Amino acid sequence: MFKLLFLLCAALFSAQNYRFVYEYKMKPDVERKDSVVTDYMNLDTDGKKSYFSNAVKYERDSVYNADKSYAAFLKSKNYNRNLNYVLEKDHAKKSFNFYNKFKNVGLVVTDQELPKWKMENEFKKISNMNCQKAIADYKGRKWVAWFSKDFPVSDGPYKFSGLPGLVVSVKDREDDHVFELIQIKKISAVTAFIPKNNKKMSQDEYRKLIKGYRFSPGEDIAAMNVDSKAGTIGLELKDGYVTQLDYSKIKKSGADMDAVIDKMLRMSNNPIEKE
Repeated sequence: MFKLLFLLCAALFSAQNYRFVYEYKMKPDVERKDSVVTDYMNLDTDGKKSYFSNAVKYERDSVYNADKSYAAFLKSKNYNRNLNYVLEKDHAKKSFNFYNKFKNVGLVVTDQELPKWKMENEFKKISNMNCQKAIADYKGRKWVAWFSKDFPVSDGPYKFSGLPGLVVSVKDREDDHVFELIQIKKISAVTAFIPKNNKKMSQDEYRKLIKGYRFSPGEDIAAMNVDSKAGTIGLELKDGYVTQLDYSKIKKSGADMDAVIDKMLRMSNNPIEKE
C-alpha cells in the first residue's frame, strides 16, 4: 500500500512544475568569519530536469526579456556576483551543466560527479517535513544535509542531489555555505535563461580562469548609469552582473573607484567548490 501511494505521489509530482526557494548564506571573505551575505536561490523542476539559479537574477532576466528596458535592467536589485550562474540538472543522465559568463563569453562546464552520501540514523522535523540526516565529503568540503521523502524528488540546492528525497537543509562544517528551504510553490512552467553559443570548458580550466580574474574598466564594463541626485553609479559588467555603488561614500573615503570594484569582485569570488 505504501509503495503504491509513493508511486502515485511520484506520478502526480512529475506531472507538475515546482519551485523550491532556498535561503543561501555565504561568507564572501574567508578571513572575516563575521561577514555573511544572504541571498535567495530558486530550484525549478518538472521531475526530469531542474534549474538552479539566483532568484533576483531570474526576476531581472524575466523583466528584461519581456520589455527590453535597459534602464530598469540597470536599476534592478543587486545579487552576489558569485551567483551569476545557472545550474542545469538532467536526472536521467545524472549530469550537471554549469552555465556562466566570463565578460561577454558564455561558458558551460559539464560535471557528472554526484555527492557520495552516507545516511545517518538521525531524524527530525523541519517545517513539518520529516527529515533524515546525511553527510558527504564533496568538492573539498564536508557537508551535512537533511532530506525529506515527503517530496519524491531526488534533488536539492546546487549539486546536492542523489538522496532519496528533497534536500531541505545543507551546510558545510565551517558554516561558510548554508542552504535552507523556505518556500515551495507550483509554477506554470520550468524555464531558464541560458546563454547561447557556449564555450565548453573543463572544471580545471574554469577554476583557473576565475581565480586569475582582475577587474579592468575598459574590458569589463558593458554599461554605466550615473544618478547624480541619488549619488549612485549603476554598473553592468559584460558577464551580465549588475551592481550599484554609493559614489558619495567612495569619494568620502578617498578610495580609488577601480580598486573598490576590483576588491568587491574578488571578495565575492568564494566558490562552493574548493578543489
